Amino acid sequence: MPGTLGPLDGRDFAAVLFDMDGTLIDSIPVVVRSWLRWAEEEGVDPRRLVGFHGVPARGIAEKLLPPERVDAAVERIEAIETADTDGITILPGALAALAALAGDDLCAIATSCTRVLADARIVATGLPVPRVVVTASDVDRGKPHPDPFLLAAQRLGVDPAHCLVVEDAPGGLEAARAAGCATLAVTTTTEPADLVADAVVATLADVRFAPAGGRVLVTGVVTDA
Repeated sequence: MPGTLGPLDGRDFAAVLFDMDGTLIDSIPVVVRSWLRWAEEEGVDPRRLVGFHGVPARGIAEKLLPPERVDAAVERIEAIETADTDGITILPGALAALAALAGDDLCAIATSCTRVLADARIVATGLPVPRVVVTASDVDRGKPHPDPFLLAAQRLGVDPAHCLVVEDAPGGLEAARAAGCATLAVTTTTEPADLVADAVVATLADVRFAPAGGRVLVTGVVTDA
């Protein structure tokens, strides 16, 4: 049977840049209850939170609150989310992907979490992390701007045009395209119709990442289904 990756199947890349929440780990229950609590405290209609998945907390606060309240609101949501890690799990295929690539410095994580929040979720899950982890604390502009992926590629010493980004959110995919990267989407949090990517799979368990001559060979996992 053919692989599941369409035009990406059999291609090789200088590096793979992984989003974290929704791609490597499932933090959706925590995110939902944390932001609902935040919305109640800030007097924000929770329906206004729809559509912000993958956007850094500051970007959300700037859209929903007056400028003079943004800094305090960002500090508050970070405190709420950092204190609540109950139920966060590693998604299928994530461990295998990181195990295959991290030791050879062939991958990075680029997340919309702040450094403090990313560290808390990494510790809570025991997720093995590569040398390069770019967070919202490291860039002036987060997703959907390309800055996180551009910085991740820079820190790996590779051309972003030769990188593959793996994302679950439309905003993250927009950032990847703006950075000039190839894109692979997983449907862990978003309907396939809303994911504009070179290929779309259910989870990372549908993909095999293998070091090959200093690059990463990407192939679809063949099943009997």
